Amino acid sequence: MVRVRKIALITSLMVGWAVACIKHNANPVMAASPDTAASVIYPPLPKDSLTYLALGDSYTIGQAVSARDRYPTQAVAGLRAGNMPYNDPDIIAVTGWTTADLLAALPDTAPSPPYHIVSLLIGVNNQYLGLGQSLYRDQFVTLLQRSIRMAGNRPSHVIVLSIPDYSVTPFARGRDRASIAAEIDSFNSINREVSLAYQVRYIDVTGESRKAAYDPSLIAGDSLHFSGKEYAIWAGMMEPLMRSIH
Repeated sequence: MVRVRKIALITSLMVGWAVACIKHNANPVMAASPDTAASVIYPPLPKDSLTYLALGDSYTIGQAVSARDRYPTQAVAGLRAGNMPYNDPDIIAVTGWTTADLLAALPDTAPSPPYHIVSLLIGVNNQYLGLGQSLYRDQFVTLLQRSIRMAGNRPSHVIVLSIPDYSVTPFARGRDRASIAAEIDSFNSINREVSLAYQVRYIDVTGESRKAAYDPSLIAGDSLHFSGKEYAIWAGMMEPLMRSIH
């Protein structure tokens, strides 16, 4: 059974996005040196019980799919099939969350022991709600710093996933799909740049998500989110990285 912390699933995405708490005064932190978060190094992590924390929003919690179809859960299942002793993933994610909401939900101190792997996928609601890219950059930097801290100050144990493109879904019908796609690309240019600066792992799922424009089986039943089949592809992209992290 997947252990999910701080989860309050919102059954309607429109309601979730409309009521998402936007904290403009979340004290954004400007980008620091990549070495800032690595001032303390924890001892080696145990190899017989590997832990994974997935941070994000509706994509990470798997809105409109079953718990077993979430990409963190599928990634762990694949690793277990390869005899890697991963525990069920911990997930901190809620439909509608922006970077500010995720920041507010995260502790400022690292767990002890730290997680073996931490993944981060956040930003679609910043784009949807028209929040500024400068705000996104500042808060994404802080989120990445905390993610590194939760992974024992090991940047190589952190995986950032790019923001998928919902412009290809039926939900976006009648909207300016080209503008949505361009804005998502702009937000992804920020999270990619920051990820490279902090020397964490980065996976581009955006191009993969755009295949849903021609394959309805990659879209969930709510006509907006992605299906378990699409999440299985993301999990497959994550598994080699997770397997290589020691």
